[in-house]
Amino acid sequence: MAGLLSVVGTPIGNLQDASPRVIDTLGRADVVLCEDTRVTGKLLSAFGLRSRLERCDENVIAARVPAVLERLEAGERVAFVSDAGMPGVSDPGQKLVDAALDAGLAVEVVPGPSAVTCALVASGLSSEHFFFEGFLPRKKSAQVARLQELASVPGALVAYESPRRVAQTLANVAEVFPRRRVALVRELTKLHEECVRGMAPELAAEIAEREEVRGECVVVISAPDAEELEERRRAAAGGPESLEDAIAEGLAAGEPKSALAKRLAREFKLPKSDVYDAILSA
Repeated sequence: MAGLLSVVGTPIGNLQDASPRVIDTLGRADVVLCEDTRVTGKLLSAFGLRSRLERCDENVIAARVPAVLERLEAGERVAFVSDAGMPGVSDPGQKLVDAALDAGLAVEVVPGPSAVTCALVASGLSSEHFFFEGFLPRKKSAQVARLQELASVPGALVAYESPRRVAQTLANVAEVFPRRRVALVRELTKLHEECVRGMAPELAAEIAEREEVRGECVVVISAPDAEELEERRRAAAGGPESLEDAIAEGLAAGEPKSALAKRLAREFKLPKSDVYDAILSA
């Protein structure tokens, strides 16, 4: 009888977030594969579990896949956990799940906490649509370039960051998104959980003044509004970014005022009368 691969989400801070199903799954496993046996050993010990642990972090998981598949085919129950949160979400696990499914073996996901969704809700920012980036590049130039690539995503942006780099990352966010609201959420589910919000430049300045930031951090950036998306679209197309610039270009080119007002009202999605008044006062 074929075994079962259980991908188990574990607490990201507060051990009380471990569901009865999580505890039962880990307790019944023939082996628990984990990133760090010391970290997962403490988790099992907290619930009185004695399941066998084996290291299976990002450095060795690819090499371990064939042996794990053999175990599953032999009927073993294999649990896979990361140090905290949901495996496969900026943590190891995807390669093993992919291989097991390709081999026609049974895979189940035992839900647990995820810093992505927790931070989104804690931020209070609109999360109707969002994009999870994981960790941004470390170097400033590469990070700014990546943020600019993400600028046209029509939803909130979520990124993980270390406490040592979060002040610089927020400064870069303020540089690229000066008109957006941003939340820094840290120490999720723990005693000193904190959510600090504000416009990007103000938040960056506030965090820069702190002597130290502790705990794992999640940065949530609000979605672009229609005006920003239009400005970025026009900039990408080589056109003027603002109505004032467009009016100046049109008048300099000798375009009739009425025709200019009609065109710009359509492009900027504004009433023609308002655009015409702006042209007259230019």
